[in-house]
Amino acid sequence: MTTWHWVRHGPTHAKNFVGWRDVPADLSDRAQIERLRAYLPDRAVLVSSDLTRTRATADALSQPTHLRLPPNPHLREIHFGLWDGMHFEDVSARDPALSRAFWETPGAVKAPYGESWDAASERVNAAVNAINARFPAEHVIAVAHFGVILTQVQRALGLSAYDTLSHKIDNYSVTQISWSGAAGEVAAINHLP
Repeated sequence: MTTWHWVRHGPTHAKNFVGWRDVPADLSDRAQIERLRAYLPDRAVLVSSDLTRTRATADALSQPTHLRLPPNPHLREIHFGLWDGMHFEDVSARDPALSRAFWETPGAVKAPYGESWDAASERVNAAVNAINARFPAEHVIAVAHFGVILTQVQRALGLSAYDTLSHKIDNYSVTQISWSGAAGEVAAINHLP
């Protein structure tokens, strides 16, 4: 059984869509980072997406007993395409029907030049499967993004994309999911140590 401790990166304070755009995380809350470090397993594989906000958060959480994997681009946030960097109101004004469908009927709907929920899920699932195969009985600390973490909640619980998006995933929260083959068991969602 591989146990994943999904950690959402530190806050970006952005008030707009942030997907593949590389924005830094604010890691100034040292007390929160230390609480999180103390909560996470000492012996674990540590991986992040290749974006700055997750890499820097993983650096802050890293311990000498962690096996650090190279940053993994397959653990990136959903690609919002043209919407990346736009405010939600501007997206709604630019693409009213499409933006409504993106949130109300997620799945195959995608932002212009972006990717759909389903495509992002397939990308993340493949990365998780590969790490599970490589580390079949380990703890994995994965510093990732809101959407990435929710793809795994959906997969483990068998929820619809719409129902999955109702879950909150705060910065520095931990979502714990264990995998035994294709069966996922969720122990915690959005736990803040």
